[in-house]
Amino acid sequence: MVALTQDELLAEFETMTLIQLSEFVKAFEEKFDVTAAAAVAVAGPAGPAAVADAPEEKDEFDVVLTGAGDKKIQVIKVVRELTSLGLKEAKDLVDGAPKPVLEKVNKEAADKAKEALEGAGAAVEVK
Repeated sequence: MVALTQDELLAEFETMTLIQLSEFVKAFEEKFDVTAAAAVAVAGPAGPAAVADAPEEKDEFDVVLTGAGDKKIQVIKVVRELTSLGLKEAKDLVDGAPKPVLEKVNKEAADKAKEALEGAGAAVEVK
């Protein structure tokens, strides 16, 4: 009996139809008492688990005012510029710190808002 190399076997499989390959797999499983599906089942969970372990990149941020600082009036002005709040609502937000100023904004907008609020003397946290 002549032993075929792996490349020769693959070349032979390329010439077979899907039905012929399916019948070959069934015969192989019966002859050697193995199942081809077991390899797929073992490899299957590894894919999603690896994806789940990867850290999810955050694309929405909340800008939270944690304190008004010494220049409360300046902070209220900046809050009004960043939001569509009126004077009373902006004052209530600043007085009630810690409170979110902006929610679910992109990284760039969150960084600009943080910079503006800190420039006015406020304590800010981006989550």
